[in-house]
Amino acid sequence: MSNWLLDRLFETGKQPKPRFAFQGTVNWMRALAEVVDSGVCDKANLKILYQKVQRRSVNTEADNWVFENMHMAYNNLAALNTMNIEAVDKYDICSSAIVSWYYAVYFASSAMIAASSGSKQENHTATARVWQADIAEKKLIPYPFDLYLSSLVTSKAEAEIAVYRGDNQFDLNQRSGGLDIAHGGIISYLKGTHKYKKDEAEERIQNTKEFKALKVDDFRKKIARELRDKTLDKGQVNFLIQAFRYRGKAHYRDSIFLSYGDDHIESIEQLIKDLNIVALGFIRAASHYCSVRVEKGTWELFVDDIKNNTRLSLDVETITV
Repeated sequence: MSNWLLDRLFETGKQPKPRFAFQGTVNWMRALAEVVDSGVCDKANLKILYQKVQRRSVNTEADNWVFENMHMAYNNLAALNTMNIEAVDKYDICSSAIVSWYYAVYFASSAMIAASSGSKQENHTATARVWQADIAEKKLIPYPFDLYLSSLVTSKAEAEIAVYRGDNQFDLNQRSGGLDIAHGGIISYLKGTHKYKKDEAEERIQNTKEFKALKVDDFRKKIARELRDKTLDKGQVNFLIQAFRYRGKAHYRDSIFLSYGDDHIESIEQLIKDLNIVALGFIRAASHYCSVRVEKGTWELFVDDIKNNTRLSLDVETITV
């Protein structure tokens, strides 16, 4: 069968191979879902994780930001849940489901930041940076959401990846079937995101006045590498950055492989289920953390208010601690 649109896109620019683009998309989410399904975001485990977190001094403005963002996360999870249950043809909604998944994670992350430091960020990149400092580096989110790289410098990032990987040799070429394969896939996506962010940063660096002043074409010379690594060392990778990259699959050309060409309906149906599982797990963790940081008693008032006034179909059990 002819793939006219795909052929045109390949002719006009770099395109990932359809099989690998699709494989990476579904296998990463399958790996995450398998870990979440193992119980890491169950109430009992979350209570243990957050049992030593101290309630902060009353900050009404910051608490309002917590509740507003958690309500938006709840809205996006409700949309994802409805897509999962009611959509007859999952191809029709797979891109929209990824967008809803991302914003469920993004708003829940913003709520956690507000609960931690009370700060607000102007964009997604800033949110990811603060979330790493406030949450991931302080081990305030369960695995698999806790993995991060502290630098984009290749030697540093590869050393951290090696620690996470250990002797696990699995990657995203294997569809998850057990926690060892899932872990390998999760580390593989972390490594791929490092390369993605490093390449992105290097392109920006090559367009700077400082780089152009060196009169070089690449980073082969030591002086160019030093300039590059100074910038790369300020970069990072965490779950929120990975999620933002993943959202791009629904907004940009990678998305063509989700609903075009070969029929992978079973994988797409599983993907929609997995998106829901992972978003639910993340929001449960965020809810437990936020509940022990906001003013005492207000989380229960928030949940009761949603229960009494929401027009969404999603049960408030999702955000109940």
